[in-house]
Amino acid sequence: MPLAVTHVLLTIILVDLYRDYMTKHKRHFTLFTVLVAGIAGLLPDIDIPLTWLLALSGISAPALAHGGITHTPAFGALFLVPALILWHKKKRKAGMLFFVVAFGVFFHLLLDYVLGGGRSEGIMFFWPFAQETFRIHLLARFGSLDVPAALDAIILLAWLAHEELKHKIRDFV
Repeated sequence: MPLAVTHVLLTIILVDLYRDYMTKHKRHFTLFTVLVAGIAGLLPDIDIPLTWLLALSGISAPALAHGGITHTPAFGALFLVPALILWHKKKRKAGMLFFVVAFGVFFHLLLDYVLGGGRSEGIMFFWPFAQETFRIHLLARFGSLDVPAALDAIILLAWLAHEELKHKIRDFV
């Protein structure tokens, strides 16, 4: 399964690449927006600390089991709907923040679906209408190798190389 770092880094990388090379609205798409996207890439895993907090209070919440409702497109839609409404009302900066949060959630689901994560059975793409799960889980095929940690290292090194070439980050060291 992808580690937390993978969820955060890949979301930041994709959103920042979009910001650097595609968008013409950089005043609505700030570096803060990129940071929010990265944090949102981990948002579906909020079920883990919530379950711990509820368990400390003696409350059982099976719906919040890891890979449950926070790992569904319906959870992502909770952020996409306000994004569309705010964008339509010309509140571009706020709308963009909701768009990148929705993107982070949806991208998290995609990573868990393809690489493994969430429920071991897969992702409930059609929840609340159906609880059928879907998965590819490519990382499960590597057995005991520590592929998630290696993947994190490769992603980070590739991103740092890109940043050096594009933004000359050594000037900031």
